[in-house]
Amino acid sequence: MSENKTRPTGQNVTDFLNSVDHKMRREDSFALLEIMQEITGEEAVMWGSSIVGFGSHHYKYESGREGDMPLVGFSPRKQSMTVYILPGFNEYDDMLSELGKHKIGKACLYINKLADVDDNVLRRLIKRSYEYMKETNQ
Repeated sequence: MSENKTRPTGQNVTDFLNSVDHKMRREDSFALLEIMQEITGEEAVMWGSSIVGFGSHHYKYESGREGDMPLVGFSPRKQSMTVYILPGFNEYDDMLSELGKHKIGKACLYINKLADVDDNVLRRLIKRSYEYMKETNQ
C-alpha cells in the first residue's frame, strides 16, 4: 500500500506563504492563516509542500488505507484558494448557500478571492467544520 504523501513537514509556514507569486492570493493566505489560528487556537503546520493545516485527524478507510490529515487547512493554489473543511454537519448546506461565490469538492471549498465571500459565514463554516472534526476524532 502506498504511503500518504501529505504529512506534516518542518517547512516554515510564513516562508511558504511569502513565496506565493499571486499578490492577492498571498494576502488572502495570510488572512486565512490568521482566521484559522484564531478559530482553532492551534499553530499552523505545513502538510506536504503546499497545505497549511491546523490540528490533526487520523483516518482509516474500510480498504485498510489510513493516515493523518489536518482538521482544517488551506492551500493557495494557482486557480483558487482551496480551503479544506469536511462536510457532514447539519448546517453545512445552509452555510454554503449564504457564503457567496465559491465551488465545492468532496472536502474542499474553492474560493477565487476572500472578497467574493461573506467573512462571517466563512468563519462560521471553518469553526463548525473544525468542531465537527474534533467531535468525530474521539
